[in-house]
Amino acid sequence: MMGDPITIHAAKTRFSELVRRAEAGEEIVIARGDKPVARLVPMAPTPAKPRRQFGRYKGLVDLDDAFWEPLTDEELELWGLK
Repeated sequence: MMGDPITIHAAKTRFSELVRRAEAGEEIVIARGDKPVARLVPMAPTPAKPRRQFGRYKGLVDLDDAFWEPLTDEELELWGLK
């Protein structure tokens, strides 16, 4: 649903109207003189991010008691913490 090109000057003076038309699905071609140079098109809707679910990984990770013990000097060096 593309109409005739609109000049840059006309696009500047009617920008709000052109944005409304693009939101409605129209493709607006903007020209410098007789040469088309740009298109104003509607943006695709951004998909919704999935909601985080508390406890989603419960039961999938098993930590033994060694996990809670302090790191050794060698392990701290490997992590660059000593």
